[in-house]
Amino acid sequence: MGGELCSAGMGNGLLARIGKTWRKGEKRLNDTVERSRVGIYFKLEARKSCFTKELRAGLATFLTMAYIITVNATIIADSGGTCSISDCSVPANQTAAGPDCMLQPNPGYEACLANIKSDLIVGTVLSSMIGSIAMGVLANLPLGLAPGMGSNAYLAYNLVGFHGSGPIKYKTALAVVLVEGCAFLAISALGLREKVAKLFPRSVRLACAAGIGLFIAFVGLQIHQGVGLVGPDPSTLVTITACANTDLVTGQCLGGKMHSSKFWLASAGFLITSYGLMKNVKGSMIYGIVFITLISWFRDTSVTVFPNTPLGDTNYLYFKKVVDFHTIKSTAGAISFSNFNTSEVWVALVTLLYVDVLATTGTLFTMAEMGGFVNDKGGFEGEYLAYLVDAGSTVVGSALGMSPIATYVESSAGLREGGRTGLTAVTIGFCFFLSLFFIPLLSSVPPWAIGPSLVMVGVMMMRVVKDINWGDMKEAVPAFITMLLMPLTYSIANGIIGGIGLYIALSLYDHLVVLLKWLVEMRRRVVQEHNQVSATAGVELSNEII
Repeated sequence: MGGELCSAGMGNGLLARIGKTWRKGEKRLNDTVERSRVGIYFKLEARKSCFTKELRAGLATFLTMAYIITVNATIIADSGGTCSISDCSVPANQTAAGPDCMLQPNPGYEACLANIKSDLIVGTVLSSMIGSIAMGVLANLPLGLAPGMGSNAYLAYNLVGFHGSGPIKYKTALAVVLVEGCAFLAISALGLREKVAKLFPRSVRLACAAGIGLFIAFVGLQIHQGVGLVGPDPSTLVTITACANTDLVTGQCLGGKMHSSKFWLASAGFLITSYGLMKNVKGSMIYGIVFITLISWFRDTSVTVFPNTPLGDTNYLYFKKVVDFHTIKSTAGAISFSNFNTSEVWVALVTLLYVDVLATTGTLFTMAEMGGFVNDKGGFEGEYLAYLVDAGSTVVGSALGMSPIATYVESSAGLREGGRTGLTAVTIGFCFFLSLFFIPLLSSVPPWAIGPSLVMVGVMMMRVVKDINWGDMKEAVPAFITMLLMPLTYSIANGIIGGIGLYIALSLYDHLVVLLKWLVEMRRRVVQEHNQVSATAGVELSNEII
């Protein structure tokens, strides 16, 4: 059955004749796997799929979401991770490093950041591998999991801050992720996920995705985390830069506006990604990153990621290993509950839980609809276990130094290839496993290769704005404020609080009108009853007089 389904429509002519032997072997393989315990467990025949189709679907999904390996590590590494002032090199004319060493170029601190990034790459790969394989084996769904875009930016830039300049330490932030994962696991286990999601206004839920997209795109346009097109300005707060010379501490332009060779290289990569997505080319996000990265690997150029410095030489020597297995040294188990009972921590906990519940609910149902899994009752097979896997993966990810794990919409690539069972997810996990052995290459991807993909993620997340009812001001105003505040205040939490708060304020009018109508009606009834009592009393008095 599976072999017939997957060998149909292979075409005729010379190519078909050359591949005749291959197709026969593929059919035999599919038939064998379908009748095996593996095929029966994953229900290949019931879901009208086959082994080779599931492998192709898994590879397609991996190619479309593999960008997260370097993107996520780069974003979280911007927080500084476990690096501190003690890792800074002491200047020759001083006895100790100053507190600003973490915000200025410092060989010791930069070496620590390089190690942290390698740790985070391994953590990203492991958490994605575990989550995807668990989704396939337990829920039997063709969905890939990885650290979620949005929640990683929130952890890095809002909670911990750039190089540890935020209100929460990295280890405390991981404790927040751990507690959030446990809370989401409990909510999923008790079947309360849908009820929690419905507590929030629909317009604000939709605006959150778009606002996070704008926030991520804004990060990708900056000098430290992306292409360097946008920088600070004392008069207008932000301005266009892409300068040949930039202050590495403040990001301000020192000369040569729009002359940055790294920016123009990043722009070329962005166009490659855009053209690929226009033509529905699988792995388009990867192709743009690979193009920029390959050029940046050449030394003695203006765009090299290996400058002629001691740190650049060290990184280049590690890069030349190509294949190496990196062991996590700093980020695994870096969880601390010290200073946990603060207002910032509780706001962060609620924000991450809110984003996780909404993102997972929306993504899972969208993918289930696309795969044709949704039944007449609005549910789908494996739904309960899928939420448990997603929440459990977040708990595992926190132990590896990661932000919350989420189901990826890029899983739609595998669904378009015909993936219908958990074998697709298992294949995704195996591809992540193979990438564990190429850490020297993955850790040498520059920020200007990551920036274009962040902007493109923002583009993709903006598509939900079409579902907002812009004709209803009660829906439109909170949604707009939610989207506006996230990038402009550099805080996802501020956007959520502002949107929900404004929605409640606007809803008070309707409640006040209902209350006033009820009071007027009650007064009318009281007056009417009083008049009836008075009239009755008057009649009785007249009878007594007569």
